[in-house]
Amino acid sequence: MKIPFEASSRSSLGVEWELQLVSRETRELTSAASEILRELSPDGEHPKAKHELLESTIEIITGVCSTVSEATADLAATVAELRPLVEARGLAMMCAGTHPTTDWATQTISPSPRYAKLVEDMQWLARQLQIFGVHVHVGVRSPDKAIPIVNALTSYIPHFLALSASSPYWIGHDTGLASSRSKVFENLPTAGLPYQLAGWDEFESYMETLISTGTIGSIKEVWWDIRPHPTYGTVELRICDGLPTLHEVGMVAALSQCLVDVLDREIDKGYKLPTPKGWVVRENKWRAARYGMAAEIIREDETTRPVRDALLELAQDLKPTAERLDCVEELARIEEVVAKGASYQRQRAAAAAADGDLHAVVDSLTAEFDAGAP
Repeated sequence: MKIPFEASSRSSLGVEWELQLVSRETRELTSAASEILRELSPDGEHPKAKHELLESTIEIITGVCSTVSEATADLAATVAELRPLVEARGLAMMCAGTHPTTDWATQTISPSPRYAKLVEDMQWLARQLQIFGVHVHVGVRSPDKAIPIVNALTSYIPHFLALSASSPYWIGHDTGLASSRSKVFENLPTAGLPYQLAGWDEFESYMETLISTGTIGSIKEVWWDIRPHPTYGTVELRICDGLPTLHEVGMVAALSQCLVDVLDREIDKGYKLPTPKGWVVRENKWRAARYGMAAEIIREDETTRPVRDALLELAQDLKPTAERLDCVEELARIEEVVAKGASYQRQRAAAAAADGDLHAVVDSLTAEFDAGAP
């Protein structure tokens, strides 16, 4: 099975941001996506605002961008289009990996054959996918680069997850995790950590097996944390929890773009990219999901170090690349989040200040979204 790869310009960028629609009065998720999207684009589908699985979600996407600032400006423009339609209905927009209180069983599935089939096939596993993420696409020019880059990027899964962790709550309860979303999502049989494949030929063979055996209908149904996206000619990083602010979206976009660019250029120099040990990748993902910024992650030499230190060192190492890609300011926000706290920490602080009232967490998330920064 040949899978054509539509090569992209080196380090081009695209971002997807899944937004929650919540009632200003009750603070619960509210089904209004179809109504809002019809009003937004009465003559057809809007190019940058789309349905997701739940009617209480609108996903906004960028076009193909060259810089992080271009991508965040693109997202901000779509938010500005949506805002009056959302507010006219007594709703607000926000983003986090999960909603703190709403029960997934109360939610309406979007009216799409694609989502109806997903629910029919996956049943309870799909019905409980009341989760929200940020996905970043970074362009690569050749399918021969895509799989080595995906393999190498798995070393950085705990970095991305600790930075973005924003789902400590599930249906009104503190899960004890920094990212419950990551654990909910990986319950799907084709989600979670990517398989470490030898190259594009092996990727094609594996996809052919999945399709021929009826495991999936198309390669779009493989929802790995990091995956090649042949249609866009990108490596797509899907590991991040939903981020509350455009400020933080720009941060993970910058980190994604810089890392892929560095790895791409290493291949051009003739270097073989490292493939981390599978057990280390699995354990580090768990540690970041459980402990977030407090995680001690395992290095390839099987010693450990605080993920906070690893993030600060990584930001410094990538600074020359960020200067070349014009995202120094966005990458530097890593230091700010390490110092001030990731979203899961800020949410717990908001709940503690309100004697455990999780409505205060929703209020803090909507306020952060409106302000654009933590």
